[in-house]
Amino acid sequence: MFGLGVSIRFLSVMNRLISILCIVLAMTLVSCHAPLEMAYISDAERDSAQQILTSYANTIHPGDQLYIYVNSEIIESVIPFNQETHIVALEMSRMNPSNIPASANQRKSYLRTKRAEVAGYLVDENGFITFPVIGKVQAGGISYDSLQNLLQNKLIIGGYVLDPVVTVSPMNFRVSVVGEVRVPQELHVTGERLTIFEALAMCGDVTDSGMRTNVIVMREKHGELTPIQVDLTKKTIFDSEVYYLQQNDIVYVEPTLAKKRRAEENVNWPKYVSLGFSVGSLISHLARTIQVYSVHR
Repeated sequence: MFGLGVSIRFLSVMNRLISILCIVLAMTLVSCHAPLEMAYISDAERDSAQQILTSYANTIHPGDQLYIYVNSEIIESVIPFNQETHIVALEMSRMNPSNIPASANQRKSYLRTKRAEVAGYLVDENGFITFPVIGKVQAGGISYDSLQNLLQNKLIIGGYVLDPVVTVSPMNFRVSVVGEVRVPQELHVTGERLTIFEALAMCGDVTDSGMRTNVIVMREKHGELTPIQVDLTKKTIFDSEVYYLQQNDIVYVEPTLAKKRRAEENVNWPKYVSLGFSVGSLISHLARTIQVYSVHR
């Protein structure tokens, strides 16, 4: 009987110990954190200049909306080629003569306010735009600078404008930033130049749970989305082809392994606790059974 009593007490103590251990194990799994690499470009020497080897040249794609403006010393010669001038000419024809801007500066200022009303030039699925007087021009697959030069040459060779200065810029330049950033969003950018760091800053930066060592940029190449991996903690980012983002790029910041584990553990830890209590209950039931058996005996 003495040995049986000791066994019952031992099983009861084991029951409590197992329950406590299961709870502690679950809490430990949930609270585990791996060390994070938080600093950008951490391998660069302090106060050292870093050369950017990647040349910037944003390529025009089908579906892009382009703003094109032709300027010249002879203003009258470029009127047929600018959408703003058509809008302004139409409005001025309906104005009271006393309200028409008198000076050249006033007219230029008024012209600039009309840019928001310009539809722009849509690059069709074959990469062409239709430009006034000139007709179809290949734009897809070349840079904005290249299209500027191409249009300037066509205007000069065709005898339309003697000294054209053409400006080409995107009207719908957008980049999507998703994953572990504070404000995931689609960015609509004025201009054509945007670095990956600028995009992340506009989204509130990478969160503490973001993996700065493994950021993926999805870029369209030859009709296919291609993933390009970069490490923001290394200075090699300046040599990457995605340091300068392009139209329709998707930037994805992956969560750290610690966050992935926490997400799984937050789902599974109740199972561990439940298992512990189940084992404890089984041991407790076994102890009571032995105790009852010993009394009847």
